[in-house]
Amino acid sequence: MSQPPPNSKMLAAQAATLQRLRALSHLLDNAIPIPGLGRIGLDPILGLLPGGGDLFAGLLSAYIVIEGARLGAPAASLTRMVFNILLEVLLGTAPVVGDLFDAAWKANAKNVALLEAHMQNPQPSRQADKRFVILLIAGLFAAIIGVATLSLWLLRWVLGGMGG
Repeated sequence: MSQPPPNSKMLAAQAATLQRLRALSHLLDNAIPIPGLGRIGLDPILGLLPGGGDLFAGLLSAYIVIEGARLGAPAASLTRMVFNILLEVLLGTAPVVGDLFDAAWKANAKNVALLEAHMQNPQPSRQADKRFVILLIAGLFAAIIGVATLSLWLLRWVLGGMGG
């Protein structure tokens, strides 16, 4: 037995969510034009703040994954989204080079594109299991917090070494 088609209120709510995620992605990855170089967002700028910037940017990126799960994205898409964020967070912690990678990788734009592909896909896909989603997002949060903590610890170590 097939499921009834989604009603217009549900489609409007999904479209509004997707629009909100596009706006957040643009702010984090592409909001600031740099003549001759392209665009960057707040994500790599936040990454310049040791620990806290990576934590805040990572949590904003995780929000896109959470909304993707609410929109019914399949497990494979959610896993890819988490991989995009983890790669950006892990490599983004390296001074200077990491911030350049962060500006170029644009995990949030990639993740919204994955969601848009899912939303436009006419073939039904199996929605991710709730336990899987909870474990995936909890693992993402743990990794983001761990990287931020490590960044702060390294900063304290470097500054402590400079002080004598």
